[in-house]
Amino acid sequence: MFRWLTVAYWRDVSRQKREFKATQARVNALPDDYRFVYRRIEKYLWHRAGGDGMEMLTVLTDLTELFESGVANGQTVLELTGEDVAAFADELLASTRTYTGDWHEQLNKDVRRHLGGGEGR
Repeated sequence: MFRWLTVAYWRDVSRQKREFKATQARVNALPDDYRFVYRRIEKYLWHRAGGDGMEMLTVLTDLTELFESGVANGQTVLELTGEDVAAFADELLASTRTYTGDWHEQLNKDVRRHLGGGEGR
């Protein structure tokens, strides 16, 4: 059974890698402004991604689709993201696991453990 889980895991990783490469090819076809903003957001997101980062692949695919839609509709990239691109990127992270979220959880666990499970004095 363990061997099957390992094979299944690596098949999933391989599939996700193919999907990621396909998404990156779509990003490369975006106009320069869109591609630049995408790459900056991507870098911002990866620096905050928690866990194994697999959740981030869905976020990046969704971002690619949004940007492709914006291009098709003749919008500028800032019409999609707004002027505060960092706030836009933070919204993309709202439903994903992040390192800061992990650190937040760990801090609370450590304090509760030290205080015997209570809320403190």
